[in-house]
Amino acid sequence: MSDRLSTYLTQLQADPVSFLITMAYTWGVILFSLILHECAHGYVALRCGDPTAKLMGRLSLNPARHLHPLGTLCMFLFGFGWAKPVPVNPRNFRNERRGDLLVSLAGVTVNLSIFVVTVLISCIVNRFLWTQEMADIMREEFGEIDILLNPFYGWVLSFHGVEGTVAASSIINDGHAMIATFGEYMRCPWLIWVQRLLLLLAEVNLTLAVFNLLPIPPLDGFHVLNDIVLKGKLHLSGTMFRVTQVVLIVLLLSGVLNQVLSFAVSNLYKAVLQAFLLLTGQM
Repeated sequence: MSDRLSTYLTQLQADPVSFLITMAYTWGVILFSLILHECAHGYVALRCGDPTAKLMGRLSLNPARHLHPLGTLCMFLFGFGWAKPVPVNPRNFRNERRGDLLVSLAGVTVNLSIFVVTVLISCIVNRFLWTQEMADIMREEFGEIDILLNPFYGWVLSFHGVEGTVAASSIINDGHAMIATFGEYMRCPWLIWVQRLLLLLAEVNLTLAVFNLLPIPPLDGFHVLNDIVLKGKLHLSGTMFRVTQVVLIVLLLSGVLNQVLSFAVSNLYKAVLQAFLLLTGQM
């Protein structure tokens, strides 16, 4: 948490306008992603025979119906979080175990779909955004152009002046800072904002998917594990679910879970990104 807050403070001091735009992007994307995740749970539950979510208004796009205050705060501070669980009555399912499995996978499936689509579109946009000279520079300096499309490198970009000059700074893996002006290497400078939004959507949705697939109650991964491996034999009380949620928060605060998830998310992102760069002829 301290590293993330320190990054926020550094960005705010360096460029307040860019930081505020980034935060607006971030919160908008988090809201959008969490709402679609929860609506997917409710919609699939309805299709499986349980109208509980619909009757309680959880198929709405209204953020107030879905957001969990603590879960949203954790997403902001740690990059991992959750929304209010969709109310589900498994007894209404036509097939209880199959219905529980499909509902549990629904939100993750939506998040992974958004991730794949946004990374692909980002790679297509990249061909129209940067000149070939810029791609050559990235390959010469870093051995790849992934850095231009990978939010985990920590790029911060902002416009300066009516000419659309772009100042960019990046904290590379070895901790060294690089500052350069890249306006001359852009074909369409305004596309940088489109690409930043797409990359943020990709990062948040992949993070949500991986986080929710953890086999820890009350996350979706626990239901998947219980339905597929344990054949639905494990039943936890509401009290036990609340206890495990506290354990989950403690793991997040300790930083142990963050390191594991960050490793998984960043490597999955890189693998998909490289596949799409190859597909679009940029590798």
